[in-house]
Amino acid sequence: MKEQFQARMLRIHFTEADEWKGESLYKAIVRKCMELGLRGATVFRGIEGFGASARIYHRHTLSLSRNAPVMVTVIDTEEQIQKLIPHLDQMISGGLIASSSVVAIRYSKE
Repeated sequence: MKEQFQARMLRIHFTEADEWKGESLYKAIVRKCMELGLRGATVFRGIEGFGASARIYHRHTLSLSRNAPVMVTVIDTEEQIQKLIPHLDQMISGGLIASSSVVAIRYSKE
């Protein structure tokens, strides 16, 4: 089955070291998306990047460092995304959220 709809995409950028109430921020965001009934969220760990601080964040294979860049992507209807925004405002102390309108095409076996 194929479903096409207008949607909003959020890309939330921060580092692997960021936390919310003692938990990895990316885990807390994914859990909140599930609690709110959003259609899905995906976490990406970056190899290298930098942000407003002009500090380079990177992940080394042999390092125990937790400063790799992380991006959480969430795509859902505008209404569902608006439920998430107030929670992100509380959870994120440093980072960037990019928001854009997209056409989503969802495939399912049903």
